[in-house]
Amino acid sequence: MTAGEMLAATVPMVRTLNLEFLESTAERAVIRMPDQPDYHNHVGGPHAGAMFTLAESASGAIVIAAFGDQLSRAVPLAVSAEIGYKKLAMGEVTATAVLGRPAAEVVAELDAGERSEFPVTVEIRRGDGAVTGEMTVIWTLRPNS
Repeated sequence: MTAGEMLAATVPMVRTLNLEFLESTAERAVIRMPDQPDYHNHVGGPHAGAMFTLAESASGAIVIAAFGDQLSRAVPLAVSAEIGYKKLAMGEVTATAVLGRPAAEVVAELDAGERSEFPVTVEIRRGDGAVTGEMTVIWTLRPNS
């Protein structure tokens, strides 16, 4: 099961927004949200909450792809998230997430019994390629008790 399939199966909001996982590897995750009038804001573009969910889901996809082999001993949790809306988003939007630290460093800290934190950065782009939003999500791998 891919990271995208896992998120779609376990996170109902992913299915609600009809998010499409284009790529989910340990290097990057790319998710598209189709243009859906039910999730528009007052100016006819995707609602800020829908874009937040899109970007957070992309961050989760890369975390699952990079650390899926650690799930038997640790739970990935989002610690915080910050988003900046840069330009008006209209139509279909795509979020691309990348890890802010090497996965091997995070796993080494987990091996040492530490609960490390690591950033995932996400860019949201509209169909013409313009960046409409940027998000940073701080994640942790909480060791199982």
